[in-house]
Parts: sequence; C-alpha cells; structure tokens
Amino acid sequence: MSRLLPFNLAFVFNVLLFNLNPVLCNNGRRVGDALDTEFSGFSVPLEHSFEVDDVAKFQVRGALILKAGREPSVSLNQNQLSEEDRTKLKEVAAVDGLYRIRVPRVFLQADRQTEQQIEGYLTAFVRACAMVESHLSDVIALHTDVSGYLIGVSIVTLPGACRGTEVEDEVDLEVFNTTLSIMTPVNAPGPETALFLERMEQESEKKGKNPQEQKSFFAKYWYLILGGAIFLMVTNSAQPPAGGGREQS
Repeated sequence: MSRLLPFNLAFVFNVLLFNLNPVLCNNGRRVGDALDTEFSGFSVPLEHSFEVDDVAKFQVRGALILKAGREPSVSLNQNQLSEEDRTKLKEVAAVDGLYRIRVPRVFLQADRQTEQQIEGYLTAFVRACAMVESHLSDVIALHTDVSGYLIGVSIVTLPGACRGTEVEDEVDLEVFNTTLSIMTPVNAPGPETALFLERMEQESEKKGKNPQEQKSFFAKYWYLILGGAIFLMVTNSAQPPAGGGREQS
C-alpha cells in the first residue's frame, strides 16, 4: 500500500510556461475501493472541497501515483462522487460557490521523496457551477521547476462557462473525467555569443588583408584638404583690404 504524505499548511500558488507531458488517469473508481492496489510507487493525495459557506473542508478525491525515474511520471486514480457529495456540489453551484482542489508540495519523482521538502499545499479552484455543467470534466495541470519539484497546480473545466444548464445527478455527476498533465520548464535558446565573436574575427581578418581600409580620414583625403586650403589662401589674397580710400594725385 502506498503511503500518503501528511501536510498542514494550505495556501494558493499561481503559476505560469511549459513543456506538456501527458499522464495516465484512472477515473471512476467507486468510493471505498483501494486507490493504489494496481500501482507501485509513491502516492500523493489529490483533495477537493466544495462548501456552501465557502469555508474549505478538504477531503480525498483521489491519488497521484508517482513512478520512479529521472523524468516526472504520474498516474491519477480517483473516487466517484457519493450521492451526498453530488447533492452538495449542486447546492454550492446554485449559490455560485467555488470548487477547490489541492495537492502537497513534493518532488514528482518517487525516488526523491526522502529529500527535505517544504511543507504545505498548492491550491487551485474553479466555479462550482462550471464543474457541474461540465459533467465533472476537468483538466488538471501540475507545474514543476527544473528539478522536478511541484511549484503549482491549475484546474479548468470543459466547457468552462456557466450557462444554467440542468444536470442529472446519477447520469452526469458520478464519475470524474479528468485530463492530467505535467508542465515542465523549457530551456530558452541562449545568446549566439560564439557566432557573434566569429563574425568579429572575420571582420578583423578582412581589415588586416586590406590596410587601405584602416587609413584615417586625413590619410585618405589629404589632397582634397590641401587643395581646399590653397584655394582659400589664394582667394583671400586677391581681395582688396577692407575700408581703403582713393589715392591722392
């Protein structure tokens, strides 16, 4: 039997860009059935809460089964909603309440669970009416950092809008239809420093082969500058002195 991690601190974490890794979901397990009888690995609880008074009271919705390996690998195993929970979810939707989920902050590798980790939960929510009208169809994304540590969780429903559509309890609100994914960071392309330096070296080599290009402005155009200076001297000497009078006879 896989063990569940106890955590006490709850808080909301928002995340944002990333590489998508699909995972296996086993939806529709009946309440009371073992969550991990057919899996081997480390189990992390997926909890949910939906209350009319909007005071969160989380209970187990299912379990994330972490598989051993360098890359994060997670399977989702979920319970069905009981008749009592289906009635309560519709009541919460009627008052435009929230449907919340949370997961503990852990490494998404089974072989790293012995490392020291920060206690607490990552929480996300949607409108309860969207959860009802989507017939329990949702998309849950687990966001990790480069080391595989869980830093965020998000949830959306399909469809996401609330239109006031009537939903039958027994038919549409019993089994979760969940898509689970892992969002890992993607390395951004680095600056092309090597290419830039190569181009600079090529420019330097070209200038070395053509010394004429390295001459200064005066060295290139000295004859024009000299000619202009002589022209100015000749022009000034040809002009009569300013303010001169007529000669006396």
